[in-house]
Amino acid sequence: MQGEVANHSPGLLLTNCGHSTLPRPSLGSWMLYGLGTESDDLPGYVVLMPNGMPTAQSRNWTSSFLPGIYQGTHIETENTNAELIPNLTRKDIRPGTQRAQVSLTQFLNRRHAAQRPGDERLESRIHSMELAFRMQSAATDVFDLAGEPLHIREMYGDTSQGRNMLIARRLAERGVRYIQCYHGGGQPWDSHASIVKNITRLAGDSDQPIAALLTDLKQRGMLEDTLVIWGGEMGRTSTVQAGPKDFSRVGRDHHIDGYTIWLAGGGVKAGTVWGSTDEFVMAVTENKVDLHDLHATILHQMGFDHKQLTYKYSGRDFRLTDVHGEVVTGILA
Repeated sequence: MQGEVANHSPGLLLTNCGHSTLPRPSLGSWMLYGLGTESDDLPGYVVLMPNGMPTAQSRNWTSSFLPGIYQGTHIETENTNAELIPNLTRKDIRPGTQRAQVSLTQFLNRRHAAQRPGDERLESRIHSMELAFRMQSAATDVFDLAGEPLHIREMYGDTSQGRNMLIARRLAERGVRYIQCYHGGGQPWDSHASIVKNITRLAGDSDQPIAALLTDLKQRGMLEDTLVIWGGEMGRTSTVQAGPKDFSRVGRDHHIDGYTIWLAGGGVKAGTVWGSTDEFVMAVTENKVDLHDLHATILHQMGFDHKQLTYKYSGRDFRLTDVHGEVVTGILA
């Protein structure tokens, strides 16, 4: 991979939205816009995040100028002792009475909307209210991991990352179209110091849950049409960053000129390495892939020509890859 900007916020926006500065719809929003959702009772695009938001926050899953129904829904997954979605259920009213209340509210909303045709923000809010009502039972079920067999829970591990990966699989099973899992708040992999200690811990957090997810998807027959993507907005330099003489405390700087992501399932060729760098990992020497190429390839695997998946806004047909992007056919099965 080769990036454009060696800084976190623009790098994350480029990775997620195809542009490093301007507000553009995220990949998940484009996916939901193009494919729709297979679930009537859950959001079609869910973001799982333990311990706070990443750098650039909700802009990473924005729908921008696409209708708001394609926006990602962020779930804070760290607190296991309370509802993951606050105020999802009401204990002071019977379901039938609540259904009548929601129906009356939606009737008034529709009358209001009829006088304001074409207001996508209003339509999105009406849709969100109805979805929230249906989520009361569906979301309570999908986030309740107690129903999973013990050997499955042990395979993932009872950790933040383990629970995230297991929830992701359960969401995918129920038709959620695009699921994004962050490791933690801010930028936890940003190891400018103590990289040996930090990366050992972070990789240890991730290794078992990710292996469990791939194994679980495969044994359920889901890996064939589920594309798993792992990576970040940049890599780290192959040289240590200036610091103390104690090697255990040194770090590595941001690096966009040759870093790695991996993909699994979803019709990509197993065991394939694409591209290479020079011996010091200072530059890509063969088969450079930029973020637009990656996005074009992901959309291709979901059945789209990235040049044809467009949305007219402000007098122009926009697309995720803008005027860029080539499908990386060499990694496709």
